[in-house]
Amino acid sequence: MTIRQLSETLINQIAAGEVIERPASAAKELIENALDAGATRIEIATAGGGKTLLRVTDNGCGMAPADLEMAIRRHCTSKLETDLIDIRTLGFRGEALPSIGSVAKLSLLSRTAEAREGAEISVTGGKVVPVRPAAANRGTVVEVRDLFFATPARLKFLKSEKAEASAISDVVRRMAIAFPHVRFVLSGSDRTTLEFPATGTDRLARIAQVLGRDFRDNAIEIDAAREDVRLTGFAGVPTFNRGNSLNQFAFVNGRPVQDKLIWSALRAAYAETIPHGRYPVAVLAIDIDPALVDVNVHPAKSDVRFRDPGLVRGLIIGAIREALAREGDRASTTGASGLMRAFRPEAPRPATPWTPSASPYRPFEAAMAAPLRAQQAGFAEFAAPSARSEPAFAPSDAIGEEMSPQRHPLGAARAQLHENYIVAQTEDGLVIVDQHAAHERLVFEAMREALHARAVPAQALLIPEIVDLPEDDCDRLVCHAEEFAKLGLGIERFGPGAIAVRETPAMLGEMDAAGLIRQLADELAEWDTASGLKAKLEYLAATMACHGSVRSGRRMRPEEMNALLRQMEATPGSGQCNHGRPTYIEIKLSDIERLFGRS
Repeated sequence: MTIRQLSETLINQIAAGEVIERPASAAKELIENALDAGATRIEIATAGGGKTLLRVTDNGCGMAPADLEMAIRRHCTSKLETDLIDIRTLGFRGEALPSIGSVAKLSLLSRTAEAREGAEISVTGGKVVPVRPAAANRGTVVEVRDLFFATPARLKFLKSEKAEASAISDVVRRMAIAFPHVRFVLSGSDRTTLEFPATGTDRLARIAQVLGRDFRDNAIEIDAAREDVRLTGFAGVPTFNRGNSLNQFAFVNGRPVQDKLIWSALRAAYAETIPHGRYPVAVLAIDIDPALVDVNVHPAKSDVRFRDPGLVRGLIIGAIREALAREGDRASTTGASGLMRAFRPEAPRPATPWTPSASPYRPFEAAMAAPLRAQQAGFAEFAAPSARSEPAFAPSDAIGEEMSPQRHPLGAARAQLHENYIVAQTEDGLVIVDQHAAHERLVFEAMREALHARAVPAQALLIPEIVDLPEDDCDRLVCHAEEFAKLGLGIERFGPGAIAVRETPAMLGEMDAAGLIRQLADELAEWDTASGLKAKLEYLAATMACHGSVRSGRRMRPEEMNALLRQMEATPGSGQCNHGRPTYIEIKLSDIERLFGRS
């Protein structure tokens, strides 16, 4: 069979299959080009989910006529000099525009700040229409019509117009978070207008535009560094979680990525603080030397490869856990919002037709005053409320350092409802505490601290268990033998391709040692760290804490309730129990006053 050179059009269509998977992929490439051009305002218009029309307009530096001719050729770019490793822009491949032009109707209209008039070039199914003068504002307008009309088989693999439009919206949201100084507008006949005004350096304000104002009230700032890697961003408190991972955003050197290492580290950081099936809300930005990360792993540049993945994963887990420990006693404000909605009464429905005499807003008549005074006199016969009230200052608090316990973040205990909920008064509101969930968290943290403070007791196996593994896995496990020994797991080499397990953690009792060893070997091979054993021990500690904590239905004395509140304030992560449920809800006095129409 004779080997021949493929045509330029076919080469571009093959490249389009790698880079342009769907309309959202084309939108991503065009927005990245606009950002690399220094744009501060980017407008995206779509129709038919981006299949019929995709137009990106920016106010960047623009292109000269000669640059327009080069832009639609393969492997032509202004973003790469000679070093393929030192990538400091969003795009560099030089394939997006010619790839789009080979499968769609593409037109570019651009003008530089120095030029008096603009220029336009068109590509239809790979056929180029020469550059011609055109009226244009400074910047560039890229218009893509009838995407994949030249390769109709690709259209069969696209989703509905609504789904494709949603995918473009997701691309714009991610770009908006990464570049808060840029104004983004997304509009079109197939959608409602989505606008993100520029917020300058206030990244949290931009994140609030995308994720909602609730995130701003429930976010913890992240700022940590290790060696040549820095992690910044915001992570939601554990009780502010969602049913899917759509509200998790990650960026590497400003580039939005979907990287499994980052998502794995995020899940590990929130372990035992979020219920199974729920996902944390987080926006993480990693700044790293470009030489230490490969952004060319995937043609669409959605994945990256770190030179030291263990360093990056450890930084993410450590930074988030440190932040949660610093402010982990915070509860989500959405819990109080839901409670207020439950308390808010519905508008009353009149049972009888409205009459002026029945209106509560009619003028007060003097003739009615006497009957009302007579009824008011009978109010004194009513007994005092049946609820038990506590003294304003508990005896143990009155002798302490401060005379006003309600100045504490969780206030002073005032009552116990249904033998499970503690009501505490703060300076500007009240707090309702789930006593079982709160004490469960306190017991678990105490047990976990004990686990980390000393070596875990181990039980020797009467007959060592031999586990057959590949030689590489055996080498990795032996390198971490000392770390495993501190957790009660004793291992050693047993000839070629085998590991002997001589001790297991006493807390785990009878267990599948071979399964544990294989799990640890898989973790070491992928992440160069083995946290599975520690997670098992902490899970057992959480189970023991659940059964050993204050049970629902137990009446507590005022001193016990206040002691529980003070211990919660001093314990990291006390805002949620081991299962991820909130331990308390705080209601501000201003919200209560609005509920009763006092403000």
